[in-house]
Amino acid sequence: MSLLEPFVDAKISVVTCDGRVFVGMLSGFDQATNVILSQCVERIFYEDKQVEEVPMGLYVCRGDNIAMVSELDEEADDTIDRSTLFAAPI
Repeated sequence: MSLLEPFVDAKISVVTCDGRVFVGMLSGFDQATNVILSQCVERIFYEDKQVEEVPMGLYVCRGDNIAMVSELDEEADDTIDRSTLFAAPI
């Protein structure tokens, strides 16, 4: 059993090796840890302006480019006011 199996149909966050951040529903994965995200958005962070969310729809992240996968607490994520959130890109 894969460590990702319990997170299928859950909202997750994926950070790639090049610092990109994707948030979406885990629809599937394979033995190479390629992940399929539905309802995916890319969150782009800036130091001098608010976080930008770019809709990606259905998105596949290659397993060899994934640095981190984590389950997202949807309630906590929904309470964050992204218009006041500023951060240096990863």
